[in-house]
Amino acid sequence: MSSPTANTVNTANKATRAEYCVVACAEAWRHAGEVLASPMGTVPAIGARLAKLTFAPDLLLTDGEALLIGDVPALGARAQVVEGWLPYRQHLALVATGRRHVMMGASQIDRHGNQNISCIGDWARPTRQLLGVRGAPINTLNNPTSYWVPKHSRRVFVERVDMVCGVGYDRAAEVGPSATRFHNVTEVVSDLGVFDFATPDHTMRLRSLHPGVTAEQVVEATGFTLTVPDDVPYTREPTAEELRIVREVVDPEGARDREVPA
Repeated sequence: MSSPTANTVNTANKATRAEYCVVACAEAWRHAGEVLASPMGTVPAIGARLAKLTFAPDLLLTDGEALLIGDVPALGARAQVVEGWLPYRQHLALVATGRRHVMMGASQIDRHGNQNISCIGDWARPTRQLLGVRGAPINTLNNPTSYWVPKHSRRVFVERVDMVCGVGYDRAAEVGPSATRFHNVTEVVSDLGVFDFATPDHTMRLRSLHPGVTAEQVVEATGFTLTVPDDVPYTREPTAEELRIVREVVDPEGARDREVPA
């Protein structure tokens, strides 16, 4: 198993780890077309805005409540251009049509892409109560779904999730065509790298490493056997223009560095 080493990183643009994570999240919406981007978390929200302002201009964004917005305000700022109204009922109808790509968080995720945001421990008597199942099942069975994990560890990347909220490839396959028809867990982005399920059995694979991270570090921080190719590339560098947009337009207050410290 080989991987790039930290001393080969091109640091000319001085991008932070958080900015590599932003670019990796933005890439989830490349070629998405005119779909609703639903980023959950600071770095995914910045990534969706970056994608909208660069290579994915057709993306639809919301104000986080019930408005479709036409401009791309800085994180935390109020939109100035409103293009439509998307109340909760209509949002659910949109999800059912598949015209959305959501990037959810994960308190636990396993090698098959099953996600847990509900509880830790036995669901009948959990040791920790979390958000609840929420809309995770319908998300994963109806529209493309990605995940963002700001702190990669064995507590999150587990052998078996305590409760299935977002449906993974093995669970969908057990149900059959009714579950697999539109099921598409595209990738997982963490503070260490980018992962996908491009293996014969749809189990998690290391797709790229963020600069400064080794494959050995990722394996050590993962609680299941991860597929690691012989040659793992680095996550692509942000361009100078992308860095300008992130730093000056989308996130001038530096919220990204509070979610992924340098």
